Amino acid sequence: MPSLDTAESMENTVNKYLTPDEQQLLLDIRRKKAQLLQEIQTLKDEMAEVTAEMEALDTGEDSKNNPKSKQMSIGRKKFNMDPKKGIEYLIDHGLLKNTPDDIAQFLYKGEGLNKTAIGDYLGERNDFNQSVLDAFVCLHDFTDLILVQALRQFLWSFRLPGEAQKIDRMMERFAHRYCELNPSIFQHPDTCFVLSFAIIMLNTSLHNPAVKDKQTIEQFITMNRGIDNGDDLPRELLE
Repeated sequence: MPSLDTAESMENTVNKYLTPDEQQLLLDIRRKKAQLLQEIQTLKDEMAEVTAEMEALDTGEDSKNNPKSKQMSIGRKKFNMDPKKGIEYLIDHGLLKNTPDDIAQFLYKGEGLNKTAIGDYLGERNDFNQSVLDAFVCLHDFTDLILVQALRQFLWSFRLPGEAQKIDRMMERFAHRYCELNPSIFQHPDTCFVLSFAIIMLNTSLHNPAVKDKQTIEQFITMNRGIDNGDDLPRELLE
């Protein structure tokens, strides 16, 4: 089973291609990014709270005639502020069943839901949330998709949380689902897991203006040699 050691090993491999100054710059960028994300999340929480208060004050005819619709809207706003409390509200008002499958369907549809909040809920470590994550991943159909397409579809449905352990669990589930639907691509889900992380890191690097020396295709291929149970992946799969 993949672990944090796998991701750390990949990062160390990538760092071999960076100068000390570039490594320090990357570290500074990550620190600033973490601070900025925290400030953005605070603003989102404040905006969601104000929106929820406005929603609660709504006395329009549609709300009067359809109280369930209003409760659902309030529940979504609560979810965006605090995913756990939002789900509890929707269950208490009979709008969701307290089952992993029903909650996963709600998150997968994503109507009116903040993708960061979805990622936070799916990333929780308790058994129930992990069952929701399993059901959520199974709603994705990656059949006959190349890995990049499957990754794009998966990561479009929520925002990855910031904690490495949470990302690790989510990407592990993704890798198993992808290999389940495309059994002839990789020898083991671990290969899919490692390559998926490499693609995410490459994409981040290519779209980061602070990284001047972009990773070349040859460097990417070299970095991923021997990851398929000791064998190299076909070059066309990596290009």
